[in-house]
Amino acid sequence: MNSGGVGRRVAYWREHRGLTQAEFGRLMGQSRRWVQDWEGGQRQSDPRLSVLQRAAEVLRIPLERLVFNPIPAPANAPIPVEVAALAEALHHLPAREPAASPSPLTAMHRRLTFAFQAWVACHYTAAARALPGLLAEAHIAADGSAEGATLLSRSYQLAASLLFKYSSLSCTPGVLAADRGLTAATRSGDPVVIGGASRRVARGLIHQQRHAEATEYATTQADALRPVLERAGTPGLSTLGMLYLVAAVGASGSGRSPAAVSTATDRIYAAAEVADQQGDEQAEDFTAFGSVNVALHEVDVLLRLDDAWAAVEAGRRVTPENLAHVHRERQARHLVTKARALALTRRREEAVAALGEAERLAPEEVRRPAVVSVVKELLVLVPSPGGELRGLAGRCGLRA
Repeated sequence: MNSGGVGRRVAYWREHRGLTQAEFGRLMGQSRRWVQDWEGGQRQSDPRLSVLQRAAEVLRIPLERLVFNPIPAPANAPIPVEVAALAEALHHLPAREPAASPSPLTAMHRRLTFAFQAWVACHYTAAARALPGLLAEAHIAADGSAEGATLLSRSYQLAASLLFKYSSLSCTPGVLAADRGLTAATRSGDPVVIGGASRRVARGLIHQQRHAEATEYATTQADALRPVLERAGTPGLSTLGMLYLVAAVGASGSGRSPAAVSTATDRIYAAAEVADQQGDEQAEDFTAFGSVNVALHEVDVLLRLDDAWAAVEAGRRVTPENLAHVHRERQARHLVTKARALALTRRREEAVAALGEAERLAPEEVRRPAVVSVVKELLVLVPSPGGELRGLAGRCGLRA
């Protein structure tokens, strides 16, 4: 029996039931440290059946849910068990019978901040593990409370962003999370929260290949919310700028055409204007919006518009000093985009170097199925793969 796997499943169901490690430990007749060790796979190499039976009883689940993984990763493309568990948890929320009263809002805000910090640091499994329990409690807190509705919306927004990382493997749960985030945002009445939720809805449309609808929706929301978002200061401007950027991504999603180039360019310019309004001040909303992020989106949009050569040139204008102004998740994504553009312009050694840099910065980003496919393509394109590419391929589960 894999004790690490059992520990992860215990952690998932404990959080899903809204129990802290200390609370679960008390119900098990053990200490918080005992629970930490068990969930970390350090307690027992072969947990006693009596312990597993008691845990299943406390968590109100069949024993099989702890012994066997009920959420297997797809065989054709890996997905972390924590992300799969988050996707599964959405189908059981809101819980009909909450296990316990929710934590104070201040405590839940701290947990959400931790999850966002894990996200921007590319620790996606840590963020995914934090969300099911938080969402369960946030649903209770959102009843009759604007602050609780804000917390719930932002939790669902992060869940959507995380699930979209794994594309078609978790697209439907991601869309569900985005829709729920918008519903909660509307209840909060906060235009900044509504704008952030609208951006995830637009992302969902993009992942469903509904690019024109995504562009129209994001642009309409940006234009409608613009007066109140501009009055909201830096957080509002950051939200507004990101709406225009996702509209640009949507416009470039169906390939190159005069209309697509015109619309995408217009939205990039609109975002650049908002970045100028915002200036050097950064919003504490984990979007990293600003002039650098606009430049990074320009590279991505050019590549989506089938102009890899222009994307490479635009990427060269982004200096390492510029890149240091955005968080790790955004840096890693840009390096992957850069690698794609370099591969398409036959600069394959440079592409491998960019992927290697992305892996050193954020290993979980490079293990995503979409990035693994880039590595696989490079293995085919490079006649005699060097040690760096073979090593990267091996760590991605590919045969070099």
